[in-house]
Amino acid sequence: MKELITFIAARLVDHPDAVNTSLREEEGCVTVELRVARDDLGKVIGKQGRTARAMRTVLAAAAAREEKRSRLEIVE
Repeated sequence: MKELITFIAARLVDHPDAVNTSLREEEGCVTVELRVARDDLGKVIGKQGRTARAMRTVLAAAAAREEKRSRLEIVE
């Protein structure tokens, strides 16, 4: 799941080398933290959060295959 979010985010931003993700698991819930360059933050979030919402939907589908819940946190 971490690789999936990294792949998507790296294709959206101008500085793909600055994309950094970390994964935490706790009690059936997977949390993926996404960090990007400050200039690329708007591209990852998208207009009215549409891009972030789409990434969360894809992450939820991947987590459901493993019977887990998921969260995507976009960190500045």
